[in-house]
Amino acid sequence: MKHLLSLLDTTPQEISELLNLADQLKYENKHGIAHKRLNGQTLGMIFQKSSTRTRVSFETGMYQLGGQALFLSNRDLQIGRGEPIEDTARVLSRYLDGIMIRTFAQSEVEALAKYGTIPIINGLTDFCHPCQVLADLMTIREHKGHLDGLKMCYIGDGNNMANSLIVGGLKTGMRVSVACPEGYDPDKQVLDFANAYQGFSLERDPMQAAAGADVIFTDVWASMGQEDEAAERRKVFEGVYQVNKKLLTAANSGCMVQHCLPAHRGEEITADVFEAHADEIFDEAENRLHAQKAVMVTLMEK
Repeated sequence: MKHLLSLLDTTPQEISELLNLADQLKYENKHGIAHKRLNGQTLGMIFQKSSTRTRVSFETGMYQLGGQALFLSNRDLQIGRGEPIEDTARVLSRYLDGIMIRTFAQSEVEALAKYGTIPIINGLTDFCHPCQVLADLMTIREHKGHLDGLKMCYIGDGNNMANSLIVGGLKTGMRVSVACPEGYDPDKQVLDFANAYQGFSLERDPMQAAAGADVIFTDVWASMGQEDEAAERRKVFEGVYQVNKKLLTAANSGCMVQHCLPAHRGEEITADVFEAHADEIFDEAENRLHAQKAVMVTLMEK
């Protein structure tokens, strides 16, 4: 691996190796075993979308690995004043050892990788969220002991989370079902990939999608940048595309519930279901730190 731009670009073996390394780094972290594997290195963190978990986990991760992280917003970069992304990539490559970017367009991440000479990590785009889904897969494996053969279900908007969960789940041997309203499907590129797998289904009925599920995911109905669509989306999703007690009756006993956060209780997930599965959800949030450290070590270790 040279970069982490999308899980579509990774092999099942690469995903497995990242998860194994994440488990190792988490064990070392919990037992006070220092792992300064990126000693003296610097990660630039470009944020065109704000975030709690992404910033804190990457910054903490670099510190624990012996390096440092630089927070770079639009106000801190000439990108915000019209400098082309390809020039920014070439300049930052002279200063930094790696770049994490959280932005809107996938094309910006791809351009950084094309014109830069250092590893690029996709911290989120409107197309995909690979770092989150690595943490998700790590969490499922912790709780269930394995991934192969399990059924993952996603309920809600066919957004970046749905795109990456489909790819990550199928590449690790899971069966994947997705329930979205018509007109809110996952990206065509992802569906073309998924339709080559017998274990994939796209449903309109959440109960049908959740049947026999071992883990159920959801996300907000309106993602960052879609605030002006929130009222219209609520009309489409409300009362149907929600993770609640009724939905869980269709799933297998012991079904996990996962949410990438932030969660809007009473919308995509009920407060009672969220609290009943809070330990699993916050394990998932913590594992952002460990999974991303595995990505940084894999890409940046000299």
